[in-house]
Order: sequence, then C-alpha cells, then structure tokens
Amino acid sequence: MQEEEEFIQQLLNPTTQNEAFQKLLLTYQKPLYNHIRNIILNHDDTDDVLQNTFIKVYQNLSKFKGESKLFSWMYRIATNEALTFLNQKAKRGGISSETLQNKTIDNLTSDSHFDGDELQIKLQKAIITLPEKQQLVFKMKYFEELKYEQISEILGTSVGALKASYHHAVKKIEAFVTSN
Repeated sequence: MQEEEEFIQQLLNPTTQNEAFQKLLLTYQKPLYNHIRNIILNHDDTDDVLQNTFIKVYQNLSKFKGESKLFSWMYRIATNEALTFLNQKAKRGGISSETLQNKTIDNLTSDSHFDGDELQIKLQKAIITLPEKQQLVFKMKYFEELKYEQISEILGTSVGALKASYHHAVKKIEAFVTSN
C-alpha cells in the first residue's frame, strides 16, 4: 500500500507527474481496454472510451482520496464511461441499449479485432439478456477473472451480493445457451 501511496504522490507532483502518468498508462492501458471492450464489444468505440477514461483519471487525480485502490478507482471510471457511452449512443440512435448491444453482437463477426466463434457470439447474446449489474459482474468475474473483493471495490457492492448476482447470471446464461 505504501508503494501505491508513493506512486500517487508522483502522479500529483508536477515535477514527476508526466513520467508517473506514462507508467500508469503502460500498466493499466491493456487491462482497462479489455474491461471496456467487454462492456462495449466494439474496438473503435472502446479506444474512444479508453481515451476518455484516461483523460478523466488525469483530470481527477487530485480528487482521489485513497479510499480504494487506484486500480479500483480507475476501473470504476472506465465502467461509468463505458455505460454512459452505450446509453448516449443508443439515445442518439433512438433505440434501447439492449437493441444497440444486439446490433453490436450481430456485427462482431465482421470485426477484425474479434476472434471468437459461434459459441462466443451465443454467449454474448446470452449476456445481454441479463440486467446491467449481472452483466457487469459476470463479465468482470468470467472474462477478466477479477476477485469478488476487487469487483466489490469497483462497483461498491458487497461480496455476498456479487456472488448472488454472478450465480444468477450463470444460471440464466446456461438456460439461454441450452434453449437456443
């Protein structure tokens, strides 16, 4: 924890800020990209949201109180940015978020950055039938292999509630996959 506090001080200190932020980018760019991509599913949109996430992180570093890990705080920002992006994109298109996600899944096979098969497409279709919170919990646990404690910090939910959400999500996905 002391190491993280020192790193945060480097991020806040004008003389070490640029170098520290470069280190932050190198450390978190790939995991945050993967996290956002799991929510948005589209590579180009993910890049835009990732850029917005790092801008928000940079602009709000001075407001980071250290009540959670830096990793969790950044993931929370990335999650909020991704969800906001999806809602705004759906609204601009005059469609629901679920319809937008269905269209995105239908376009996955033509996405050169997607290397999944039909089973992956079916899994994605099953996931979008879940309520938003169950989607997030499932994706963070299943795809990103985050621990419940980490997800708890990111989403601000108890571990017990997360375990229940994940269990319900798995049951619903199993039912969807076996019936379709």
